[in-house]
Amino acid sequence: MTRVLVVGTGIAGLTTALTLAGSAQVTVVTKAAATTSNTHRAQGGIAAVTSPEDDVAHHVADTLTAGAGWADRAAVEALCAEGPARIADLIEAGVLFDRGDDGAPARGLEAAHSRARVLHAGGDATGAAIAAGLLAAATRAGIEVREHVVVTELLLESGRVVGAELVDLTTGRRESHRWDAVVLATGGAGQLYPHTSNPSVATGDGVALAARAGVGLADLELYQFHPTTLALPGSFLVSEAVRGEGAVLRDVTGERFMLGVHPDAELAPRDVVARAVAGQMLTTGAPVTLDATALGEEFLRRRFPSIDAAVRAAGLDWSREPVPVTPAAHYWMGGVATDLWGRTTVPGLLAVGEVACTGVHGANRLASNSLLEGAVFGHRAARALLGDPAAGGPAGPQRADLVQVAALPDVPAAAVPDAPAGAPAFSRAALQELMWAHAGLIRDEPGLAHAEAVLTRWAREAGTASPAPAYRTGQPGAAQPGADRATLTSHEDANLLLLARLLTRAARARTTSLGAHFRSDAPESTTPSPELVLETH
Repeated sequence: MTRVLVVGTGIAGLTTALTLAGSAQVTVVTKAAATTSNTHRAQGGIAAVTSPEDDVAHHVADTLTAGAGWADRAAVEALCAEGPARIADLIEAGVLFDRGDDGAPARGLEAAHSRARVLHAGGDATGAAIAAGLLAAATRAGIEVREHVVVTELLLESGRVVGAELVDLTTGRRESHRWDAVVLATGGAGQLYPHTSNPSVATGDGVALAARAGVGLADLELYQFHPTTLALPGSFLVSEAVRGEGAVLRDVTGERFMLGVHPDAELAPRDVVARAVAGQMLTTGAPVTLDATALGEEFLRRRFPSIDAAVRAAGLDWSREPVPVTPAAHYWMGGVATDLWGRTTVPGLLAVGEVACTGVHGANRLASNSLLEGAVFGHRAARALLGDPAAGGPAGPQRADLVQVAALPDVPAAAVPDAPAGAPAFSRAALQELMWAHAGLIRDEPGLAHAEAVLTRWAREAGTASPAPAYRTGQPGAAQPGADRATLTSHEDANLLLLARLLTRAARARTTSLGAHFRSDAPESTTPSPELVLETH
């Protein structure tokens, strides 16, 4: 029986595991608790065609439009066409989607959707409901789920992934196992930035693992920033669905500034809204506010119970007064390049969900397509592993613009730019502030060059100018009590430093603006040739 390791317990990883259950021997690992994932935190919902008033063609068109001309049409068509079946799978797994007073599924409207097609569960707790349903289904299926286990290295033989090295963070024990296939479902890298809607575990581990193994990466510069998180510690996400229900954004004078920015105002594509919010903040030095007062206290409590509780816990009453909001890192469109079946450039390794770059989101993800992506492409990856004839043909991504990084070159000391005067020593906080200032919502060549100089200096000082495996801990079978948290933090920091370098390099290489990648020194968005090849040295 085929043996498969799935890394991650979000919707993509668990869908893959459940589809394989009974036909393969599956082990699922996660470096934290099984419920700690971006899926669990997802508020807005999951987009799919489930209404006679909607159709796949409209969902495809909306996704392509939001993607700023950079989405892969075949990937988008697979996502939208298979969406309804994956919703049925979730319902079968026990996920209870919200229904209206008439008993029909309640469907919401979010930015850049032409139809109300976003399904919710528990109001604004859709991700938590999906995660709970899938974890319960995994338990019923007898799937082994190991918590607090981190994958530190992929094992390769003859150009194929044949297993992985793990560290059990509870015991400190290092393990080395062979698998017939490894599926990365580790989510994104929101911890590259100080303001993020992502959980603390979102440190880009899967992309870093793939990079060190020489796997092709793509679109690393394309990072989406959500326009509205509370402008308070923790950056609590205020779902786009709140604006879909009628909330509006106001500047420091109380005026609705989005009316003059885009015809769809608050429901414009996320990159447009996020940059407009950031522009207001730069101009006035104050947060903008989200005004949901017209929706009323009863509606806000019922429709958005999690957000309502968070806002009130912060001492704010959003039914009576607008609340301050700020953009935050939300979703990485780039990542490990795959084909439409999750296969990467290296046999034996697949990637699904946010860690993957299928091309389905283009340069700006359509709201509520991310949970659907995890379900659709997790299912497709499992089918490929099970030998589905439909997955035949060339394996792996066929695009020309891949970044393949077996190792960033070990730059001679003389060639490393001097760190600017006053540049801080490396810390995760310093890296996050550097990325926010120079490789965040708004970028330009001087800022990106500055960031690359600092990042390169940090990498040399850390001894990781070439991204060898982040660490090895003892000998196989050797327990190292007390090393778990320090080991994990060191591993995550090494991953974030590598990914920051790769993202910044990619952002410098794409000299024009494209969707979420906005360069103030070339603000007119253009669609580059797909033959563009990014150099990594």
